[in-house]
Amino acid sequence: MSSYSITEPPARHKWIAGVLVVTYAIITLLPLIWIVATGFKTPADAISYPPKVLFEPSLEGYVNLFTTRTRIGDEALAALPPPETWYEEIVRDRGMVIAGPSRYGERFLNSVIIGFGSTFLSVFLGTLAAYAFSRFRVPLADDLLFFILSTRMMPPIAVAIPIFLMFRQLGLSDTHLGMILLYTAVNISLAVWLLKGFIDEIPREYEEAALIDGYTRFQAFYKVVLPQAATGIASTAIFCLIFAWNEYAFAVLLTSGTAQTAPPFIPTIIGVGGQDWPAVAAGATLFLLPVMIFTIFLRKHLLRGITFGAVRK
Repeated sequence: MSSYSITEPPARHKWIAGVLVVTYAIITLLPLIWIVATGFKTPADAISYPPKVLFEPSLEGYVNLFTTRTRIGDEALAALPPPETWYEEIVRDRGMVIAGPSRYGERFLNSVIIGFGSTFLSVFLGTLAAYAFSRFRVPLADDLLFFILSTRMMPPIAVAIPIFLMFRQLGLSDTHLGMILLYTAVNISLAVWLLKGFIDEIPREYEEAALIDGYTRFQAFYKVVLPQAATGIASTAIFCLIFAWNEYAFAVLLTSGTAQTAPPFIPTIIGVGGQDWPAVAAGATLFLLPVMIFTIFLRKHLLRGITFGAVRK
């Protein structure tokens, strides 16, 4: 038998690798940092040339994001009582008054409902289908799995018009249910393939022992397989949520008001004289937070989901 020894890499190699990783992280995070910073700039600072790296922070972008404003004359502005809140004061300094709330909150809530709703359905149905493919003899299983995967290969624009016509005929256009069903149909292929790999790694002996002890097939699935597959379910949920949360093409085509999500709404934020870049950046920053928190919370499962099958005992 041959023996293998693992030697530690030289300290110089570790230092070079560390520098490369830090450099890559900085380059990757730079656009995100710039977006966050732009959300705290004034409109003038946001479009200044050369771009301002050092600036006086302002919450004007966030105020503009959550409010609609109207400009009034100087005499009418002077006749108004003093502003009662800090955000009213920011708006008054621009010669405007708050006319009401914006629709960003509604669009953000639509993203939460559609994103998490479709993720739950995708993972639920994907888990059942993956268990069936993994544990039972399904006729033409390989062909069915390839067909399921092939639905992921098509670009959205290839099926956009047929889906639009079907949704209009069924009354699902601009509805939460329609978008949840659509994102579920798109994500279920990814869920089936990922979860089948995880369930394949769970020894069948665990279920057989449970069946011998008197468990039904469903009880064995619920009490034995699901806890073992929790890592795969969590990582699959992250991938499904990321797609549903960031999807733009179908959201633009199939929604316009009631069920419109944040991605198609954020670019339409207009300020005085053009695009309100601080408000756009503020909206993008807030839009990043839920999926980022969800991913960080399940980061260990995500790492396991990326590397599953790479190392086997």
